[in-house]
Amino acid sequence: MDQFKKWQEQDAGGRNRIVALLIGALIFPISIPILLIIVMPQVDKLTGFPSYFCGAGNIVVGALAILIGGGFALWTIAIQIMLASGTPFPMMPTKKLLVIGPFKYCRNPMTLGTIIAYAGIATLIGSVSALVVVVLFAAALITYLKLVEERELEMRFGDEYLEYKRTTPFILPRIKG
Repeated sequence: MDQFKKWQEQDAGGRNRIVALLIGALIFPISIPILLIIVMPQVDKLTGFPSYFCGAGNIVVGALAILIGGGFALWTIAIQIMLASGTPFPMMPTKKLLVIGPFKYCRNPMTLGTIIAYAGIATLIGSVSALVVVVLFAAALITYLKLVEERELEMRFGDEYLEYKRTTPFILPRIKG
């Protein structure tokens, strides 16, 4: 946890934030989708998993999930950069607690958007293996958020974060009637 405190106190200049975001762009919106689209259908063939691609339904649902999830994730990143002088990466954290924009709906909107977008990719191609990878990725990410990031945010923002945590859902937004 001491390392998180050091990262918080550093001033990650605009250039460093851009480099970090470019590296992140190579991993999350490029490498992982390539894995899901190219590698996992081959795994399906090797393991004998059937495709669940049924045509237009997969295309519509998958594309909508990619657009909605990707948009939510990008909105989150933009807010972090523009309003909190930080990035989604722990080594260049936001300088203030964000509770507006996508963060008013849930505490982890980027994770929610990313999982929805990746599930959309798996649905679009109808790959069982891709869907399994998305579920495992989601489980690992949520575990990290619960075990590490929440503790780190409590350490950095104290009572302000505890109140936000008490009033805002972890990952699934509340549907208001």
